Amino acid sequence: MTAINDLFTAGQFFLVIAAELILLFIGISFLVGLIREYVPEERIRATLKGRNYGMGNVLGAGFGALTPFCSCSTIPILVGLLDVGIPFGIAYSFLIASPLLNPVIVFLLLALFGIVPTLIYVVITFSIAVISGILLERAGYARYVKAVTLEKTAACGCHGEEQSAASTHKARFTRSLGFALSLFRQVVPYLILGAAIGAFIYGFVPEDLIVSVAGPQNPLAIPLAAFIGIPMYIRAETIIPISAVLLGKGMGIGAVMALIIGGAGASIPEVTLLASIFEKRLVAAFVVTVIGVAILAGLIFQFLVIGGFIA
Repeated sequence: MTAINDLFTAGQFFLVIAAELILLFIGISFLVGLIREYVPEERIRATLKGRNYGMGNVLGAGFGALTPFCSCSTIPILVGLLDVGIPFGIAYSFLIASPLLNPVIVFLLLALFGIVPTLIYVVITFSIAVISGILLERAGYARYVKAVTLEKTAACGCHGEEQSAASTHKARFTRSLGFALSLFRQVVPYLILGAAIGAFIYGFVPEDLIVSVAGPQNPLAIPLAAFIGIPMYIRAETIIPISAVLLGKGMGIGAVMALIIGGAGASIPEVTLLASIFEKRLVAAFVVTVIGVAILAGLIFQFLVIGGFIA
């Protein structure tokens, strides 16, 4: 009888979370489409070109947050920035911010975790994106960028259709809606997968087990989560609902945030693509940066929970 109840509970959770994720994703994707329309790559290049460090890194990280692409399009944009002479440190700030602060992750965090944890997440990741770009530039890591020229390639699912000549607000809204629906069709399996895994954990995985392995009392939970997040990351649409369930089951919020940042910031597909334009030492620096951010953010979140600053 217990197994039947667990199955019913898991099924009920799956239907609710899947419906919420689908509605959220379509709305967020429409906003993403609008950002693509009003902040094209050419504007990013023009704005960043000739900028000095400091403010240039802030703008680079800001554009990274406003250009919500996956790694298959973030990397070509990065190469394009470097090709037109954007300083390495500024381009690096863009690279760090782009996966960690894209609107999909931020809005899903907001919906599932609340405004305070989301704001803390944004402040930490944005600050590290700016600081890491400045530090690596000063350390001379620009010399580890390979001589790569940007070439036109077939668009991946994140690109959507090329912008047409029409630039009226109505045309942009129409293209944004088309982009949202097209992207939804591509990611719906990941949404369903995330909801299914979350439902399984919710219905069948004992809370005591999660608390003992990844609870706030385990000092190794945060660094382990940061490392584990890299190979297990699929897409934000999958990892965020799983993380929300793990948090509800007793996993420490610090470990949950480390899991999200480690996976979103240094997913295996992104690291593989970076290896084609960065030498090994710079790829290693990138991975170390992301893992460091994940652990630092996890520790900060855990400290704020212990101090009673967030629930």
